[in-house]
Amino acid sequence: MSKKSQAYDSSTFHDIDLSPSEPIPRRIYQVWKGNNKFCCGGRMVCGPDAGSLYLTLFLIGCPAIAFCIKMIMIFKEENPLFDYPVLFGGLFLTILDFTFLFMTSTRDPGIIPRNSQFPEEEALSSMPSMDSPNNRTPYLKIPRMKDVIVNGHTVKVKFCETCLLYRPPRASHCSICNNCVQRFDHHCPWVGQCIGQRNYASFIGFISTSSLLCTYVFACSWLNLLRGPGTLWSVMRRDILSVILIIYCFIAIWFVGGLTVFHIYLICTNETTYENFRYRYDKMENPFNKGILGNFRELFFSKLPPAMVKFRAWTTEYDDQSIISNLRDYAGGFISSKEKFDIEMGGKHDKDGLVPARILQIMDYCDADDGLKKGDGYDPFFHATNQEPQHLQGFSTIE
Repeated sequence: MSKKSQAYDSSTFHDIDLSPSEPIPRRIYQVWKGNNKFCCGGRMVCGPDAGSLYLTLFLIGCPAIAFCIKMIMIFKEENPLFDYPVLFGGLFLTILDFTFLFMTSTRDPGIIPRNSQFPEEEALSSMPSMDSPNNRTPYLKIPRMKDVIVNGHTVKVKFCETCLLYRPPRASHCSICNNCVQRFDHHCPWVGQCIGQRNYASFIGFISTSSLLCTYVFACSWLNLLRGPGTLWSVMRRDILSVILIIYCFIAIWFVGGLTVFHIYLICTNETTYENFRYRYDKMENPFNKGILGNFRELFFSKLPPAMVKFRAWTTEYDDQSIISNLRDYAGGFISSKEKFDIEMGGKHDKDGLVPARILQIMDYCDADDGLKKGDGYDPFFHATNQEPQHLQGFSTIE
């Protein structure tokens, strides 16, 4: 007989320590359930793939620094009135590019706070009659979609099963960062961060200055070749560094320049990358489009909205993992390892210190794992609020 189907007597559960541990004051970023990485005490918010910044810095910094070194080397050989402005121009664009990259990758993109339980108003509106068979409350179902009005247009918003909220219009859940983000555009692997409402302008600045820097180095490297004595072929054989920079920038400009042009088009139409790929506005009017000038004004000249999550604020966390560990030890392991307890899914102690229904649901759903894999039609929006789990039926002595 498997562990999940073993019988347990009530005396066993008397010994389980189900009392909540003492609250531990921590900052929100220390207990945040997303996949983000935090620096400087939660002041900087990065994505889980922030390590890709090193590659981005290498791809931008190496050719830029090589170009500046080249200009320094030819100061005494050529006209300094031309070389000094070119050098300082390259340094300025490089520093500006790195600044926009840093701002994009370390700023909160517009993360939406999670709910610790299902919306009460939705649960109440879906609450069935209390006259149910066997004095049990039937399953509740929260609608997957609901309609909201935006600028006179009806827009559908979706319920997020992870964050337990209806996403605001234009928001979406990033599977990499595991957060709902306002005005979600995409997750950029080159900056290791989601691109959303609060860092989209700096992202545009980053790709624009990258395109301008590539063009600048490409053009100035050609000028260095054309100013050299002798034929072009002989100068290219002597100045290998300029040739390498020309080839590198020519290839890079097609990628970063094309990305810049694409996002300029998105700004003109007030779309996001996510919306454009889904063809959301192909057959209907975009309710967010304010015209080309209005769209640019909204992006670059409007006030940056404040962060919705204060990651440095203090919060209280209960050590719920110890309770799950005790339940697993005493119950013979019928809680599967993949059913990790998650506080944002409603896993908190109630006021009386008892284990909430969510823990009992986790134990009850373990038996249903095989049925879920076979596709028996389980709906994740159904949640039992008062139903007694099968594993504990007949035991009423848990205190």
